Amino acid sequence: MRLAFLAFGHYQDTHMEVKYTDIDYVVFSDAANYVYHGQSPYTRETYRYTPLLAWMMVPNTLYADFGKIVFVLCDLVTGYIILKCLDLAGTQGPKKTVLSAIWLLNPMVVTISTRGSSESVLTVFVMLFIYLLLKREVFLSGLICGFAVHFKIYPVIYIPTALIFLTNHSNTSGILKKPLSIINSSTMKFSLAAASTFLWFGLLMYAIYGDEFLRHTYIYHFIRTDHRHNFSIYNISLYFTSALASTSQSFDLSGLAFLPQLSLAGIFIPLVFTKKSLTDTFFLQTFVFVTYNKVMTSQYFIWFLIFLPLYLRNSSLISTQKVKGIVCLLQWIISQGSWLYFAYNLEFLGKSTFFPGLLGSASFFFLSNVFLTGVFMEDIAHKPVESKSYI
Repeated sequence: MRLAFLAFGHYQDTHMEVKYTDIDYVVFSDAANYVYHGQSPYTRETYRYTPLLAWMMVPNTLYADFGKIVFVLCDLVTGYIILKCLDLAGTQGPKKTVLSAIWLLNPMVVTISTRGSSESVLTVFVMLFIYLLLKREVFLSGLICGFAVHFKIYPVIYIPTALIFLTNHSNTSGILKKPLSIINSSTMKFSLAAASTFLWFGLLMYAIYGDEFLRHTYIYHFIRTDHRHNFSIYNISLYFTSALASTSQSFDLSGLAFLPQLSLAGIFIPLVFTKKSLTDTFFLQTFVFVTYNKVMTSQYFIWFLIFLPLYLRNSSLISTQKVKGIVCLLQWIISQGSWLYFAYNLEFLGKSTFFPGLLGSASFFFLSNVFLTGVFMEDIAHKPVESKSYI
């Protein structure tokens, strides 16, 4: 299936106006070419990633599809780890096959990796960190988590969840009453492993590339004003901020995005749901993080799709409330499709669809995601507590 998508991508790149290969893949390849010739990957304008990605992509200078093949293989490895997590949850038979297909046979997942997005590399490390955490391989799980945060900073939101999971309390009320009780040998091992890995790779990259590593890999994501291909509710705000940056000191509404995003995804959700189910909490955290992020592209949907098979294994949305589940799925697809229609007219046909089209569709998509968040929260709250491992 993935090879067929790669073959079609070559045809589309050659014969169609809209190219199949993601512009990010061109950026990775250019950065890798600079590394191959002994220069910094940040010589390539708009390269905003860890240098490790450019290092990994160096063979692209000899074979242009090398990176895509790596990303496809990472897709499959992620699917294998999802299967192993389903085993831990006791999910077997046809149900396990169908749930794993949500990732392995998902056209969106296949398209993202075969277009040249590197998200599948990160999903391997995120799922491996979670699998090891469920297996109580605490130190090794921390090492992988630290590397995942180095590779792309957003997995940092999973650290509070992991620490709560490793406490001895059966619910979070004990942690709230005695905050210091979160400190034990397991949480110390995990924290030490995660921090040491993150710092080691960070210091190594800083020693080689200096301030430009910090500026482009981390700091940029707090001040970015990307407005193209951006589903976010902040899209129009970012557009005007970008346009007026050199002529005005106007207030940027999107600068407030981190307040609801991190308070919900990094604090509230871990405290409320971790002792109910670890993997459901990760799914909910990620869905909310993406929903409230000031930049949201199709690649970001991969971040929560890796948890969907585990979330659905005991969800009422595929058992007693199937109609509600179908309605939620259609709502998400329709609201996303409405945004894509207006964005295509703007970015490819040059038509001004900012208002009411793009603003209205972005609001529709945002409110749909907020509604879905409530549905997921209610669904998780009514699931039976899996006291053995809180998977």
